[in-house]
Amino acid sequence: MDEVSTKIVDILKKHMKEPRDDIGMSTALTDLKIESLDLAMIVFDIEDSFGIEIPYNANETDTNDFKTVGSVVEKVRSLAAAKA
Repeated sequence: MDEVSTKIVDILKKHMKEPRDDIGMSTALTDLKIESLDLAMIVFDIEDSFGIEIPYNANETDTNDFKTVGSVVEKVRSLAAAKA
């Protein structure tokens, strides 16, 4: 994993009740048992860590940007590139 991926996985682990070591890019966020309040905190942490703003609405249950760890990484990369 690269620096962006590692940082995002570290943020996810910080908010997990039972952190796992087998988190990969294809890991579904639902498999990590992250609750919606925790996901909101994760979004805030990612925004702070990368200096970006993520258009995220916790009330939208079908968001492709937050299905897997890899989709979160790609969203962060695209937002960071757009900011640069």
